[in-house]
Amino acid sequence: MTDEAPKEEILINVTPREVRAALLENGILQEVYIERDTRRGLISNIYKGRVSRVLPGMQAAFVDIGLERTAFLHASDIAKKALPDGEQAEQSAQDIRELVREGAEVLVQVVKDPLGNKGARLSTFITLPSRFLVLLPGGSGVGISTRIEDDNERLRLRSLIESLQGDNPQGGIIARTAAEGASEESLSADLDFLQKLWTSVQQKGRESKVRSLVHEDLQLPMRVLRDLVSTDVERILIDSEADFHKLQEFTRSFLPEVEPRLELYKRRRPIFDLHGTEDEIRKALDRSIPLKSGGYVIFDQTEAMTTVDVNTGGYVGHRNLEETIFRTNLEAAVAIARQLRLRNLGGIIIIDFIDMEVADHRNRVLEALEEAMANDHARHQMTPVSPLGLVEMTRKRTRESLQHILCEECPSCSGRGFVKTADSVCFDIFREIIRQHRQFTFDEILVLAHQDVIELLLDEEAGGLAEIERQTGKSVRLQPESLYLQDQFDVVLI
Repeated sequence: MTDEAPKEEILINVTPREVRAALLENGILQEVYIERDTRRGLISNIYKGRVSRVLPGMQAAFVDIGLERTAFLHASDIAKKALPDGEQAEQSAQDIRELVREGAEVLVQVVKDPLGNKGARLSTFITLPSRFLVLLPGGSGVGISTRIEDDNERLRLRSLIESLQGDNPQGGIIARTAAEGASEESLSADLDFLQKLWTSVQQKGRESKVRSLVHEDLQLPMRVLRDLVSTDVERILIDSEADFHKLQEFTRSFLPEVEPRLELYKRRRPIFDLHGTEDEIRKALDRSIPLKSGGYVIFDQTEAMTTVDVNTGGYVGHRNLEETIFRTNLEAAVAIARQLRLRNLGGIIIIDFIDMEVADHRNRVLEALEEAMANDHARHQMTPVSPLGLVEMTRKRTRESLQHILCEECPSCSGRGFVKTADSVCFDIFREIIRQHRQFTFDEILVLAHQDVIELLLDEEAGGLAEIERQTGKSVRLQPESLYLQDQFDVVLI
């Protein structure tokens, strides 16, 4: 094994109760996937649920599938007939009340993981993916991935799949990007597997109890091989011998062309230390990302949207201001595209590039951003640069972002990103003492607060404290509390 980075490689790190997978391009981390036993993703899982509530005003229904929160099912994601036997009509009606009723049993598939306080999003249009194909039991026809650009190859795949389906197709078929160049035997084996799988899902759907899992998607290592391995991936390294053998068996059965690229990582150095992968994950949690030129990019992730701000920082350029701004924006466009994938940021994204006066510069920056996003596995849409220098885009969000998986809300500021200054807390304490004095009778006041607040009360705010004692006619005793946060205090009446 050499240290030279292949064009693309996948690193799989297995530890007790957690599996991580990283996709690298030319030694640079592009995407990371994390799955924990206590927090497994639900996407593609199929459940037999019961409609618990229908909301005509939202054209949606809430479905109990046995999770902590009821899941959300919109009218647009419901086929005309969505029964446990899996028989679904292709056309869907508009009124939710014509599609489902409270108490009805439905066979549904998770299309979006629970995010924040929102439950999972469901669909009755079941999709079953394999290596080369995706089966749509409720659909019809043949679709080809838009990433297969060669017209002759698209025509070959379409005619080949149609002939394999015969006169009685069991649903629609989509040829995935990996199907490019696939042989007739491989496609036939995939189609046969998917049809058998759907028959099994239908049978389990009829026999399963309500609020139960009918079909679970593959575990992360297998999903990575199925969904991420392309002809560009030169090797897949995994650091667990037991899981390596499982992947070997999986590839022999379903992905024989991938097996030669599997390697067991045996070095003593942790696998995610290769190419600084661990450090890159750590940096992806930072708010600010430095650029090589000296500029930097700020990422602010909120529930409503993600905002990205580009700044020149210490970059002064060599020619003029416009050229400096243009070069910074070009470098930032590439960095932003990579960070969106790595952080798995989805939903509405607003990018505030530095204002550019030259229209050609704005167009070239947008082209650089689109080119850098070309390999993104998530579907996205982008608008031209606005007169304010903003680029509005959306990126499909199906699973939680890296920050939401690895981090939690700050207990000090409750997710605000800031805390009150010690000065502000002192004035809060003064107001609280006056409020208590007007309502209760007491002999002495004890103030418990953070050490910095106590020191400020004894120093710069000593005059204010003396004035409070004069107004109330009571003495104020101060006591520092090492476990208190800076904006936390208690006023105790004695």
